[in-house]
Amino acid sequence: MKALVWHGKEDIRCDTVTDPEIQDPRDAIIKVTSCAICGSDLHLFHNFIPGMMPGDIMGHETMGEVVEVGCGVDSKLKKGDRIVVPFTIICGECDQCKRGNFSVCETTNRKKHLADKVFGHSTAGLFGYTHLTGGYPGGQAEYLRVPFADATHIKVPAGIPDEQLLFLSDIFPTGWQAAVQCDIVPTDTVAIWGCGPVGQMAIRSAILLGANQVIAIDCLPERLSMAEAAGATTINFENESVLERLKELTDGKGPEKCIDCVGMESHVSASWPDTLLDRAKQMVMLESDRPHVLREMIYVCRPGGIISVPGVYSGFSDKLPMGAFMNKGLTMRTGQTHVNRWTDDLLRRIEQGEIDPSFVITHTVPLEQGPEMYQMFRDKRDSCVKVVLKP
Repeated sequence: MKALVWHGKEDIRCDTVTDPEIQDPRDAIIKVTSCAICGSDLHLFHNFIPGMMPGDIMGHETMGEVVEVGCGVDSKLKKGDRIVVPFTIICGECDQCKRGNFSVCETTNRKKHLADKVFGHSTAGLFGYTHLTGGYPGGQAEYLRVPFADATHIKVPAGIPDEQLLFLSDIFPTGWQAAVQCDIVPTDTVAIWGCGPVGQMAIRSAILLGANQVIAIDCLPERLSMAEAAGATTINFENESVLERLKELTDGKGPEKCIDCVGMESHVSASWPDTLLDRAKQMVMLESDRPHVLREMIYVCRPGGIISVPGVYSGFSDKLPMGAFMNKGLTMRTGQTHVNRWTDDLLRRIEQGEIDPSFVITHTVPLEQGPEMYQMFRDKRDSCVKVVLKP
């Protein structure tokens, strides 16, 4: 089969690889009908997250048709079922899964010993996302083996296009969880840094959850336009001061809720000396992340407020203002997304027409064009916001 394969830093190729096979009774094989490039895939593209090996198959936003099932899947899946595959691989049986904390499933990370050393405790296995999360082949391919398939799936109905359903795999529940973690009440101002795909979903989620005002912060016109179309007030950080504009929009009090949809690769600018220092430290491996957004959120958030972090961080971040964080009484909530906790509700909202997640798609191309689309997505050329690949 054809698949997008990691060969090293900024080297993704469309290779012919071995077709997946059933390896465990709980496995299923799907024929992929749609997959996507996620912003967090760029962290792997740039080799900022350790644990990738040449030959690893990329991708964790995938859906398709079940073509084979193991004998342990029972009646939960059958050939011909149409499913979205959550990026988190879950057993559905461990203590964390029973609590709904699916992204920290205690069973599915088959490289648990590596994750234990790096994180202290292992997280769930993830598709196409380094050997720290199991080294599972990803879904940017013609076929995908789904481990623990009896639990790791979202059945979806016929009659709704892939494009409306695909993002149940990651970015829609990720944006939703980011907003839910904020405990939004009708008087809240919610400020969201980063208007990429997850940021766009967080904007719409905050609005659906009843925020009084949503403020979206970015510098790319096409992203800011998407945010405005949803009803957000926008700030272009290249043209105006984020700190001063947030003061104006909140009567000097700051936003009650702040969401970081940027993560470890904050924009680098001479206007922000901390970002230059972070980039220099990254280059000599003295720091893994560039947490400018996190610093800024702690500084501007209203005392007693909540900071939600769906943006990916990989290791160590310097110069975090913990004094401000502690003295202002802020709360921070983070984590990879507990996808299956949210998808029943989100699928219902799609079916009822409350939201159509396909608005975020700007490019749809054959799988074979994946390597060049990684570069386009990285460089934000041709107003690229979200790429869908068709095997």
